[in-house]
Amino acid sequence: MFTFDQLAGFIAVAEELHFGRAAERLNMTQPPLSRQIQKLEKIVGAELLERDNRKVELTNAGQTFLEEARRLMALAERAPVTARRIASGRSGVLRIGFTAASGFSILGPLLEELSGIIPDVDVDLQELVTGEQLHGLLTGELDLGLARPPFDKETFDSHLLYRESMVLAVPSRHPLTLLARDISPEDFKEESLIMHSATQARYFYDLVVRTLPFNHANVVHTVSQILTMVSLVAANRGVAFVPHSATLLGIKGVEFLPLAVGDSEQVELHAIWNRRITNPALARLLRDLEFAME
Repeated sequence: MFTFDQLAGFIAVAEELHFGRAAERLNMTQPPLSRQIQKLEKIVGAELLERDNRKVELTNAGQTFLEEARRLMALAERAPVTARRIASGRSGVLRIGFTAASGFSILGPLLEELSGIIPDVDVDLQELVTGEQLHGLLTGELDLGLARPPFDKETFDSHLLYRESMVLAVPSRHPLTLLARDISPEDFKEESLIMHSATQARYFYDLVVRTLPFNHANVVHTVSQILTMVSLVAANRGVAFVPHSATLLGIKGVEFLPLAVGDSEQVELHAIWNRRITNPALARLLRDLEFAME
């Protein structure tokens, strides 16, 4: 394998087309430079230069090799800089998991903030439910999650990004829209319900069961995604309990009504990360993000 000294010698000769000037440029004498070029040609297996007592010219193979040699030297010069940038968290890849609901609420503003803090770091986004995100954080497949509680606080560190209320999504012109007040359990006790999946949307399922008394016999559909729930409401298939951020979906044919519940902001979204941080980009992000400094 050739060395970078041999590449530098070849590039100098190729650009100067003169061994003497090339040797002077490299602060060396001509004989060792000539030997470097000869060794390089032997390693490459092709004549790179045509030389006689009067001139030096590149062969066709030499012209092609010159382009590659310059590229290799540029890579070699950039490699230490790139390594330092990655080590300092100024370059690399940050892998972020997010729930579907966070995708239409906080994800956009968060990415905008990230681009200002770590502009040269590539962000890899993966839409995953909370359980899948926690697994990815454990295995190292993810660096940061935007997920719902609960989670093991000994394994994961976190910051509460925001709280929001649950609202009742109903078809437009539904009789409940005429009440002009917060909706109580008595108001929806006879309504067909579109309910969260107890397995795929466990956080919302548990939250609704814990805070909103309803008749399980009224459940007509069970789904895992908020977007699907609101779409079914628009299709007049029933009413649904959804986070307030679902109002941002802009689906026609749906109205969102406030609920009369004890805690008006019971839905939580957290930024979660493994306490054993190995990605320098994440470490830098957590140092600089406003929520990490509070």
